[in-house]
Amino acid sequence: MRAVWYERKGSAREVLTVGEMPDPAPGAGEVRIAVRASAVNPTDTKARGGSRGNLVMPFPRIIPHQDGAGVIDAVGPGVPASRIGERVWVYEAQLQRPFGTAAAFATVPAEKAIPLPEAVGFAEGACLGVPALTAHRCVHADGSVAGQTVLVTGGSGAVGFYAIQFARHDGARVFATVSNQAQREIALRAGAHVAIDRHRESVPEVIRGHHGGRARCVDRIVDVAFGANFAVSLELLRPRGVIATYASDAEPEPRIAFWPMLALDATVRFVLVYVMGREAHEAAIAKTTAGLTDGWLRHNIAAVMPLERIAEAHEAVERRAVNGKVVLDLTAGRS
Repeated sequence: MRAVWYERKGSAREVLTVGEMPDPAPGAGEVRIAVRASAVNPTDTKARGGSRGNLVMPFPRIIPHQDGAGVIDAVGPGVPASRIGERVWVYEAQLQRPFGTAAAFATVPAEKAIPLPEAVGFAEGACLGVPALTAHRCVHADGSVAGQTVLVTGGSGAVGFYAIQFARHDGARVFATVSNQAQREIALRAGAHVAIDRHRESVPEVIRGHHGGRARCVDRIVDVAFGANFAVSLELLRPRGVIATYASDAEPEPRIAFWPMLALDATVRFVLVYVMGREAHEAAIAKTTAGLTDGWLRHNIAAVMPLERIAEAHEAVERRAVNGKVVLDLTAGRS
């Protein structure tokens, strides 16, 4: 099969190899996916690049990418043959395993291959996985947000784009921060009531202006940059509010104002999809499936590239050079 792999960590152009590998066979409880699309997540690029200095290879050879979509073409022992031919989206394909979705075929535990409605394309299905499941957890881990005010930082990002939709669909009033006009349009398209350019506008002033000047007016914050945003979050958070954060790249060891947070009886929820419990995964998958089936869950694809351009795709994600998901198309030569 055509595949991409690396055998040491480093820059995309130095370590990623495109070539041929033997077709995999599904083991017990597994399915094999004929991959049609494979999405690039920041965690994929960080794992390959050696994030925070971790250059240890957990396996001698790694095929990257956690997320993808395609068609089940084989099943292992214990999996019904009726699943063959099923269109699916795949999540956490490379979690604690050497081979992910950047290949013509990928094997995954059967429960990680989720039916993909006919109306949803493979590129869109590949976008789900890490971003959609993370977004759902951030929005819903602490209960319904109906009637509440939710702030989504980085509203045009992969997680933010889905978080806006989950919060809006549940009945929240949604504010999002962005960095430019193009990102503003993306956040509004996702369903944000208000998108705030954080470089040109005061986030607290804009949000308070929509709440009659009330100082503390945000119930939940879905945060892509916990350390960098903490001061503003603390200004806006209501008593018993929640900050659900899934990244803090700019300040990897942020300081927390303990006494002010204690006085609010506030919650900081750290969300990492790879260690979420089974119940959290199932709830997120169920809501994602409902959104796909009912047609309200939208996707934001910035670029689709052939597998051979994977290094360029990784670089685009690392540089944040695109506003949306980068997806690899593996349909060449397939019917």
